[in-house]
Amino acid sequence: MGKERINNLFNENKKEILSIYLTTGYPEIDSMPVLAEKLAEAGVDFLELGMPYSDPLADGETIQYSSSIALKNGIDFDQYFNQAKAVRQKVVIPLLFMGYFNQVLRIGIDTFLDKCVDSGIDGLIIPDMPPEVYKNKYKPIFDKYDLGLSFLITPTTSDERIKMLDELSSGFVYVVSTSSTTGKTNGFSDSQIDYFKRINKLNLNNPMVIGFGISDKQTFRIANKYSDGAIIGSAFIKALKGSKDIERTAMEFAQNILK
Repeated sequence: MGKERINNLFNENKKEILSIYLTTGYPEIDSMPVLAEKLAEAGVDFLELGMPYSDPLADGETIQYSSSIALKNGIDFDQYFNQAKAVRQKVVIPLLFMGYFNQVLRIGIDTFLDKCVDSGIDGLIIPDMPPEVYKNKYKPIFDKYDLGLSFLITPTTSDERIKMLDELSSGFVYVVSTSSTTGKTNGFSDSQIDYFKRINKLNLNNPMVIGFGISDKQTFRIANKYSDGAIIGSAFIKALKGSKDIERTAMEFAQNILK
């Protein structure tokens, strides 16, 4: 279905859409499919499946930690796709891969995108892919596979550039709530709220989903007040750390956000 599944979700006009980020291969190498199934069962609307990378740009300390554990566990490209396929066989909600451009280039763009489609992935988040390079060189290749592609905007992104990134995105625009890395959880400042309002006034073509700094029910609710959805990452990874029953932890974490 590709990006159609993402588009259908946002076309439902559902309030308070929740996405949760999972690191593939964490806490154990085969944990992700089980966690994904439980999160979907708990009512999570779409999942962001992280592809661990040794040199991340946007990930904060918590997600870097989970990625290092996953890499030590032996996670690799074949398992990314095999595990995604296992999830797709159990859940109907949209699935997105979040990774870095070098990972895509390493196995070849066509090969990577073909494997994404084959494994049931609906969209991609590639924070370090330069939008100008994508537009001028790679867009025709991506278009063949009809996957959603979400570019990131930050508080320092100009209105002009936001509109350009919106034009290049499909599925949704990823609104980074802060100029720092993931994992900051002190709520939203007045300047961040002003930033959300500024983006709303631009009337983007795509839905906007806020990520970074969302850690609990309160910040989730605030983010959804100014957007079409919100992504929680570091807080979920922290909840898994040391858990004796990760399935129960996943279910309760999502339910506590959504209740």
